[in-house]
Amino acid sequence: MKEAVIVSTARTGLAKSWKGAFNMTHGATLGGHAVQHAIARAKIDAGEVEDVLMGCANPEGATGANIARQIALRAGCPVTVPGATVNRFCSSGLQTIAMAAQRVIADEGDIFVAGGVESISCVQQEMNRHMIQENWLTKNKPEIYWNMLQTAENVAKRYNISRERQDEYGVRSQQRAFAGLEAGKFNDEIVPITVLAGVADKATGQLMTKEVTVSADEGIRGDTTLEAVYSTASCTAAWSATWLTTR
Repeated sequence: MKEAVIVSTARTGLAKSWKGAFNMTHGATLGGHAVQHAIARAKIDAGEVEDVLMGCANPEGATGANIARQIALRAGCPVTVPGATVNRFCSSGLQTIAMAAQRVIADEGDIFVAGGVESISCVQQEMNRHMIQENWLTKNKPEIYWNMLQTAENVAKRYNISRERQDEYGVRSQQRAFAGLEAGKFNDEIVPITVLAGVADKATGQLMTKEVTVSADEGIRGDTTLEAVYSTASCTAAWSATWLTTR
């Protein structure tokens, strides 16, 4: 049986949604940049890739129209290299890696690109919701349409995960991410990319664009503390109670 191995990796930095540096960047640009560098790091010709598998939770708009095929072309692969977009929501990218490995093991090919792409800024608020729910499912299995917050609440109740444990995990994640950032742990995996970002002048509200180079993850908060999280949670709860009683 053949063995599947990861030969090279590359990714862009992670940007904030809507106000982040990628709020005007197409999914093909993002994915193509990462794939192009992953291929170069593997020291192979782009034409040797046998398929480009890309996971996407919201495959429409700037990440639609078989975004995997677009990414393959944007990465410099010839038209002979196909692409397939996979949607398994939050595990879409992991699913493509599993599929690529399975195909290698099954001797269906030797060289595959697998990964994921998402653009909350360009897609989430623009998604087509026409007839998004089916009547029988809405009545008998409504949780299939739950959003992430509803799902998280359900998981927390099912496995008895307290708010305190979640907050502790969140704080620890931020602190570890910041420590990794400071130590340069992400430098080798992130390939910088220069894009045009949309920004609003705080004084006038005027919208404009500026050139930004993203070489690190946005949104890492190294000063996050458990006390600050508890304070914010208390204020939010108080605001919610006030809003509910004065509406």
